[in-house]
Order: sequence, then C-alpha cells, then structure tokens
Amino acid sequence: MNTKELLKKVRKIEIKTRRLSNHVFGGEYHSTFKGRGMTFSEVRQYQFGDDVRAIDWNVTARYNEPFVKVFEEERELTLMLLVDISGSENFGSDTQLKKEIVTEIAATLAFSATQNNDKIGLLLFSDEVELFVPPKKGRSHVLRIIRELIEFQPQSKKTDIQKALRFLQNFQKKRAIVFILSDFLDKNYEHTLKIVANKHDVTGIRIYDEREKVLPNVGLLQMQDAETGKNILLNTASKQVRNRYLANYREFEDYFTNSFRLSRAGAFSCRVDESYVKKLLGYFKQRAR
Repeated sequence: MNTKELLKKVRKIEIKTRRLSNHVFGGEYHSTFKGRGMTFSEVRQYQFGDDVRAIDWNVTARYNEPFVKVFEEERELTLMLLVDISGSENFGSDTQLKKEIVTEIAATLAFSATQNNDKIGLLLFSDEVELFVPPKKGRSHVLRIIRELIEFQPQSKKTDIQKALRFLQNFQKKRAIVFILSDFLDKNYEHTLKIVANKHDVTGIRIYDEREKVLPNVGLLQMQDAETGKNILLNTASKQVRNRYLANYREFEDYFTNSFRLSRAGAFSCRVDESYVKKLLGYFKQRAR
C-alpha cells in the first residue's frame, strides 16, 4: 500500500469513527469510565438548591454569608488498546475481514477517549509484542494509531494473549481502561487476566466469523491454518468432521466467556456481519447502569 492509498484509508476510517464518537459514543464513554474521583475546584456563594453539606463553614464565618465548595471530576485517564494482529485476524467470509472490524472499533474508542481528553496507548501483539505505542493525547496521535492498525505487518502469525497481558502488567503501573480486541483463538491466559483485571478496568471484545463456527457441507475441502500455515484436507460431508470442527470452536468460545467472567472483567462478542455500533453502545449502557 503506497502513502496516498494509506492516507485515503486512514481518512475514511477517521471520518466514520469520529462521527460515531462525537454523536454516539462520546457521552456513553464518559458515563461508563469515571475519573479517579472528585477534586476541589473553587468556593462560591451559596445558591438556592445547593447541598448544605457542601458549605465551607470557615469562609462562611469570615464573610458572614454562606459559601459552598465546588468539586470537579478528575478525569486524567488512560485508554490502552491491546489489538491482536495474528494471522487469523485476516479471515472474513462476509464483506469485511476481522482485522478491519477491529480497526474501526479501536479507532472509535480512541476518538471517544480523545473527546474526553484521555491518553490513548496501543499494543499490537501476535505471540510476541509486535509494537507498543506509549499513551499520549490528541488527534494526531490517534491518526498514528489508525495508520499502525492498517499497515503494520507482524513478524509472527501466531497468538499469545498471555504475553500481551504480561507486558501491560509490567508497563502500566497506574490504573487504566483496557480493551483487548481479538478473535480469542487462544487459551492459557486466564491467570494473567485475573491479575490484570484486578488492577485495571478490562474489557474483551471477541470478533468472530460464522464460518469459524459452522463448517458447510461442500465435500472435500482444502484448508490452511492462518497461524501455522499448515494445509489439511477435510471431508466436510462427514458429520463427525463438522461436529469436531464445531466442538473445537466452542472450546475457545467457552474459555473466553469463563475467563472473563471469573476475572470479573467486561466482555462481549461481535460477529463480522453484525453492527459493532449496537454491540458497543449496548455494552456502554449496561456498564453505566
């Protein structure tokens, strides 16, 4: 992809996701992810309807009329995006690849965070940490994140979610909002997830394709594992083969659901042909209750 094509693609994603963050997700993001508490701002004269518990009695006694303390939410938050860029993310049997959906969700979250003046960091991972972009503020920083999501080429096609979580655990000392975007075709990350979720506000977003779940009956079919490159010949006419394929998928699905539930972290799944806007909005509204 040349520079002109890249900029055009970045701009297209920016227009779509900024509109979503401005008109749909900005307020929901703010309501869902609170700051670190309330910090003192100023003292002003008492007005009808003010909470009497906010009266500053020292200032009131000095001026012989009631004054109240005003507090503001301290919002200095950090959003960390942990994005799976392994080989399986390049799969998609519908109009979009899983990777493209992940990029749009990540960009929407990043612009929503920018609207609230939060910092945004990016971690791209396969079975290694492929790229780490430290948290910063501003539109230009978000555009860099989008460019990396579009054009970065990983060294490995495999997946190790645990390794990405360990990197975050070692780097991010202060509490952060963490979104893990992946198809979660991996295991052995539950223990580390519990540790990370105990410190940070963690949400897993699982992006999947229906063809990963149900194998169609089309006779002999040659398939390639996107992460290992191994070619296999499957007889899809065999009910036993189709059931084994479904069982393998459900193992990953159940591991994802149970791991996030036991870690008390947020989680939801989104099929590539579903509206991630509705899914994300529904999750925010549920969290804000």
